Amino acid sequence: MSPASDQRPAQNVAPQSGTFRQNLDRTFVVFCIATASVSVAILIVLLTAIFVQGIPSLSWNFLTSPPSPDTTEAGISPALYGTIWVCSACALFTLPIGVGTAILLEEFKPSSRATRVMHGFVQLNITNLAGVPSVVYGIIGLTAFVSMFGMLGSTSDPVFEMGVRYYDQFLSEGDRALLVPVSGRNAPETVVADGLTALLGDQRFKVNVLSENAPLPTDARLQAVTLRSDAEAGRISRKAWYYLQLPFGRGVLAGALTLMLVVLPIVIVSTQEALRGVPDSLREAASGLGATRWQVVWNVTLPASIPGIMTGAILATSRAIGEAAPVLIIAGIVYIASAPGHLMDDYSVMPLQIYNWAQRPQKDFHALAASGIIVLLVILLSFNAVAVFVRQRLQRASS
Repeated sequence: MSPASDQRPAQNVAPQSGTFRQNLDRTFVVFCIATASVSVAILIVLLTAIFVQGIPSLSWNFLTSPPSPDTTEAGISPALYGTIWVCSACALFTLPIGVGTAILLEEFKPSSRATRVMHGFVQLNITNLAGVPSVVYGIIGLTAFVSMFGMLGSTSDPVFEMGVRYYDQFLSEGDRALLVPVSGRNAPETVVADGLTALLGDQRFKVNVLSENAPLPTDARLQAVTLRSDAEAGRISRKAWYYLQLPFGRGVLAGALTLMLVVLPIVIVSTQEALRGVPDSLREAASGLGATRWQVVWNVTLPASIPGIMTGAILATSRAIGEAAPVLIIAGIVYIASAPGHLMDDYSVMPLQIYNWAQRPQKDFHALAASGIIVLLVILLSFNAVAVFVRQRLQRASS
């Protein structure tokens, strides 16, 4: 038998017809359009329900009033200002640190083997941190920022304070508050004696000291600055807007730094992708003109990557505004009746206030929760609009 007779005919697989592939493509496109349409329809239904329920409760009183058991007087003012404080401080810390870290990892890559290993380790951890649940960051913030690992004393007795004055407050015989300045939180209590000077409002007065059984003066002005010799004081403080203490305590700064940990991986990764998108030819051209590595980064690479960096900032800000779990762990309170006055002050944020209203059984509180969601969406869109505006202006300036 010839060798040709031993060979078996090859089994050729018939190629798919062009019609089948076209039908498959059309089916996939229809599936994608249907999925997107369903998602958009669900979003429209949810937003419509929220607006229908929340619009009637929206008013200027709702934006300027504190929470109240009476739904007709309840407002969202403290949580509104708390959200603005926390998110603004978070962005102030996150953007410089995130952008700087990304520039270091992308533009100043190490040359030695040991530093390359460390570079890869840091890059791996940054990528993995993006998937860590936010409640874990809340526990980290509680340990690191609120108490500072217990190494700097307690939050009730900080080791360092700036921007605060302490007073001993007395109640005069004319029912007026008299303030006597003291040197610090732990200063000895002021003893009532002749020659003591106190503040009544913004003015200083010599205190009129009486014995326990002495009759009161008839002059009302003199009664306002009159104290008994056995009067006792209460220690109070007046804190400026720049007040700072160590440890930070459960204030705005601790919440902002905790949210910074939550969104920092987003900023770093998005900035790295934006830097990688800049053509190497631009770097080589700048280097060929004699520019240093930092001059190349500052004048060429960074301006060209601004749109991508601002996109990451928008995503990070959007997530920070909507976070509730880490803020609940840091703040420790849901109800607060006043807006924060400084970075160490107690605060609440809108997601916590909305949750507080939504979990109540009364329908009126559900309407307040819907109104709060509308305000939260407006703030979110406002932050994003500012970021988009800055991105467009910088993009035009660099082009």
